Amino acid sequence: MSSLTKRCSDERNSIDKTILKSQISTCNILGVHIATINMGWLVNFLSEHIKSLSGQYICVTNVHTTVMSYEEPEYCAILNNGIMAIPDGGPLSTIGRKKGHVQMERTTGPDLMGEIFQLSSDKGYRHYFYGSTQSTLGKLSKNLMEEYPHLNIVGMYSPPFRPLTAEEDEMIVKKINETNADFVWVGLGAPKQERWMASHKNKINGLMIGVGAGFDYYAKNIARAPQWMQRNNLEWLYRLMQNPRRLFKRYFRTNIKFLWLIGRGK
Repeated sequence: MSSLTKRCSDERNSIDKTILKSQISTCNILGVHIATINMGWLVNFLSEHIKSLSGQYICVTNVHTTVMSYEEPEYCAILNNGIMAIPDGGPLSTIGRKKGHVQMERTTGPDLMGEIFQLSSDKGYRHYFYGSTQSTLGKLSKNLMEEYPHLNIVGMYSPPFRPLTAEEDEMIVKKINETNADFVWVGLGAPKQERWMASHKNKINGLMIGVGAGFDYYAKNIARAPQWMQRNNLEWLYRLMQNPRRLFKRYFRTNIKFLWLIGRGK
C-alpha cells in the first residue's frame, strides 16, 4: 500500500469512527459525556460495528472515575475521547434518567464481558486479555473455558508493575496485533487502564475495553454482589465489605464528593 493510499484509508476510517460516535447519545455528568444507553443497545452496537471500532476504546465509568475526571481535566479528556464512556455506576444512570434519558441503564464491565462471551461462538470473536497478574490470568482462562467452551482466547499478557520501555511497548503492541483480536480486554484498574488505552488509540488493532475488576470476577478472586444489591446501586458497598482496608478511603471521599457536587448542580 502506498503512503498516499494508506493516508486516504486512515482518513476514511477516522471519518467513519466520527460518524459512529455521533450516533451515541450522551449525558454530561461532571464533565464526562456518559453514554445514555442500556445493555441491549450496547451489545447490538458492538456486534454491528466491531470491525469499524478497531483502534478505539471504551471506558467503563463509575462514581469514582467521574469524580476523578472532575478533579483532573487531562483524565476527563481521556474518558471523553474514547468511542464512549458507559455508565457502570448505578448513580450515573439514575441521574441520566432524571435528565430525561429514560432508556439509560447501568451497564457494568463484567456484565458486558458476559454478554459478548455468549455471542462469541456464533460471531467468531477473538479475545485478548491485557493486565492483572499471571496467576489471575491463569484462573481467568480456566474459568472462561469451562463456562464458555467455544470462546476463542487468542492471547493474554500480564505487564510488569513498572512503566514499559518504548521497546517493550512496541513489542506488546506487535504481539497483540498479530493475534487479530476483535476485543482487547484491559484490566489494569482506573485510572491506569484508561490512560493505557488512550495512549494506544489507533495503535492496537481491536476494540479496547477497560473492565477494571472484571478479570478478578471471572477468575473468581472476588465475588459479585447479590442481584438485589446490584439493582439498588449497592454493589460498591458489597465490594467495600470484601476489601475495606483498600476501598474505604476511596469510597468515602469520592461518594461524598459526588453527592455534594451533584447537589450543587455541577
